[in-house]
Amino acid sequence: MTKNNKKRLLPSMSIGQIVLLLSVTVTVIAIVIVINLSHVVHDKAISDLAREEARQTSRLIFQSLYSAMKKGWDKKEIEETIDRLDNTLPDLSIHVFRGYIVNKQFGTLPGQAETVANDPALQKVLKSGEEALIPTKQNIRFLFPLKAEQECLSCHTEAKVGDVNGVIDISYPINNLKISLQFVTNSVILYFGIVIVVIFALMYFQLKFMIARPINSLTKLISEIVYNTDLSKRINNTDSPISEVSHLSQYFNKLLHTVQEYHNQLQEFAVKDPLSGLYNRRKFDEFLTHEINRAKRAKNSFCVIILDLDNFKHINDSYGHPVGDLVLKEVASILQQASRRTDIVARLGGDEFALLLPETNNEAGLDVAEKIRKILEETSLNLPVGRAKVLASLGLVSYPANGDTIHDIAISMDVAMYKAKRLGKNRVSTIDDHDNKEARRSVKRANFLQSALDEDRVEPFFQPIINPATGDIFAYEALARIRTEDAVITAGEFIEYAEEFGMAHMIDERIFQKGFEALQKTGNPNARLFLNVSSKTFSDEERLRRLPETLESFGLKPDQIVLEITEREALPHLNQIIRLVDDLRERGLKFALDDFGSGFSSFMYLKYFTIDFVKIEGSFVRHMATDAKDRIMVEHIHSMAEKFGLRTIAEFVEDEATVQLLCDIGINFAQGFHYGMPQDLLEKE
Repeated sequence: MTKNNKKRLLPSMSIGQIVLLLSVTVTVIAIVIVINLSHVVHDKAISDLAREEARQTSRLIFQSLYSAMKKGWDKKEIEETIDRLDNTLPDLSIHVFRGYIVNKQFGTLPGQAETVANDPALQKVLKSGEEALIPTKQNIRFLFPLKAEQECLSCHTEAKVGDVNGVIDISYPINNLKISLQFVTNSVILYFGIVIVVIFALMYFQLKFMIARPINSLTKLISEIVYNTDLSKRINNTDSPISEVSHLSQYFNKLLHTVQEYHNQLQEFAVKDPLSGLYNRRKFDEFLTHEINRAKRAKNSFCVIILDLDNFKHINDSYGHPVGDLVLKEVASILQQASRRTDIVARLGGDEFALLLPETNNEAGLDVAEKIRKILEETSLNLPVGRAKVLASLGLVSYPANGDTIHDIAISMDVAMYKAKRLGKNRVSTIDDHDNKEARRSVKRANFLQSALDEDRVEPFFQPIINPATGDIFAYEALARIRTEDAVITAGEFIEYAEEFGMAHMIDERIFQKGFEALQKTGNPNARLFLNVSSKTFSDEERLRRLPETLESFGLKPDQIVLEITEREALPHLNQIIRLVDDLRERGLKFALDDFGSGFSSFMYLKYFTIDFVKIEGSFVRHMATDAKDRIMVEHIHSMAEKFGLRTIAEFVEDEATVQLLCDIGINFAQGFHYGMPQDLLEKE
């Protein structure tokens, strides 16, 4: 039988059982101590206390006898005195024996010679003159020698000082032994002291070896796991006499096993896309950084292919996300089969994929990209809804021709892919020197936008929206601006790049925040603020749904805010935005359809969207005083909006003649340079 098997055979007890066992053990030990201590007290009483008590009694008896003898009493009177002492102390047995010198001078008392001859202890005391204590089970016998003193020599002429003239023999029961209070108190204190020490020792060793040691081992193991991040460690010995400690060790090992599994899964998720099984963007960037460093050392080149599906949105919208997920998995499988073992295939997000081709020049990379495009074009995917083809636009960039840093290469990848989209999709595009210059300009623009956000230079300017009939301010529109050292840059100069680089929603967030703060400072509960919303912000449905709570934190009401929707923002997410607009309107927010008339779909939005305002495209308003066609367009838009129960806002109002025409038509509100330039502060009430 092995050592571990022997350990498993040890009985396992709970802490409650351990405490019970400890209590029983301490009780038994206490009983043993009490019994032993009673023997000690008994022996002490007999050896010390009984001796002293008997000695004192003997001296009292001797003094009584001596007083009688000094009065001249004869032997008979002395014997009567002894009898009276026996009767007075019935539990005591008192005998007086003459010594050898006294027997010689006065004669032997009847019967004493035989008694002395048969009693060795008595003989010994008579000869040595040393007192003796003789305990038995029932009685204590004390032999007290009577030694001659100077005053005794007047009668005992043949004796000298120090001779044994006789022995007083006292016997009495042990039960009548008197014990001093101090002795009893000291004994009790000693008993409790010993019991407490024993209990402490037992508790200490039990807690140390059965509880503290396993917990210390567990603590040490946890410390090693924390400092070394090593989840493979385990508690080796999970068998403990205490069941709770044993269970704790076993379940801790199980917990570690579970955490390790989750940790491994998280590590997998950290580098892999859970849907496609390809590397994710984070890991792809790591591989790209590593390949850039390797190529610099070896002076090699490599290529990167970026791929974006052309008709994936149509499949997703038509058949639903589950079918869309199947398409992404199929595309991932195709890319893996079409790549080499040394190539890195990744899904960057959505329907965007990338391939890293180490030690590959531009021509070889172009061949790989074209091969992938053809495979996708010729492959018919077998989906639950039927067979479908997936086309893709591909961009190819190479190191170091199109960039020598990960940031430059990333920009070049986007430029190449967008170029393929602009040229008609389902093609492979590379970038030339002109495109490289455009990529560098894009990098500069992206850095400018990021710097403006980091330095908090993005802020709203407010343009008033006026009632043209009365000239009163109805609301303000918050317009994004970037402040530099010597100028203020308008949104038209950077908003397109912000959307291209995925920063539009960050600009929206900054404008929203500062716009709410400015509206709060006015102290006007009737003040309204129009806010432009980018498509990226509209796609963040969760954030928009929290907008009423955000307004409440600023002390604002939802009906003080009007969100502006344009055709560009609404079209990609039409169904989602329709549902979102309806929900937010129920919670008090207002909506305006911006740039109405600029696109062919504008009139369709009046049918599907439940909104509050229609903002008429400014290009119609600006020249309506001189162009009859523009005036007719404005009149019809207003008439149609009025029939839908909507209020109209004319943009780009720049002169008084236009204001007069708007009043004649019945336009509800107007905004433009005629009423004032955008300003950085809202007017207070």
